[in-house]
Amino acid sequence: MIEFVLDGRSKGATYTQLVLQVKQALRVGLAQPGDQLPKVRDVAQTLAINPNTVLKAYRVLEIEGLAEGRPGVGTFLVGTLAGPSLANQAELREQLVAWLHKAQVAGLAPEDITALIDTTVRATLDSPAVKHIL
Repeated sequence: MIEFVLDGRSKGATYTQLVLQVKQALRVGLAQPGDQLPKVRDVAQTLAINPNTVLKAYRVLEIEGLAEGRPGVGTFLVGTLAGPSLANQAELREQLVAWLHKAQVAGLAPEDITALIDTTVRATLDSPAVKHIL
C-alpha cells in the first residue's frame, strides 16, 4: 500500500503531491491496478491534513482514469502508467541504490543528492543529443 509523505519545501499543492506519489508508484510498478489506496481518514490523520485535500487528490485520480471510488469500501487503482520499460527498472533501481549509498558515503546530504539528480536530469534531457534519440 502506498504510504504518502509530504514535502514541506514543495511549492505544489498538497493534493498534487499525493496525486504525483500515486502516479510515480504506478509508473515504477510499486502500485498496480486492483490495489486499494489508503483510507481518506487514515491519510488525513497521518499527514495532519484536511480530509478534503485527500478527497480532492483521489477525485483527480478518478478523473484521470487511474482510480475508482467504491462506496463503503474505498478507492482502488484501475489504471496504470507502467510502460514496457518496467522490466528494466529493477536492475536500474539496484544501480541507483548503490549510487545513493556511494553519495552518502561521500558525505552528500539528501538535499545535495536531490540537487545533483535534478540538475543532471534537466541538463541531460535538455541536451540536443538526447532529444535527437528520443
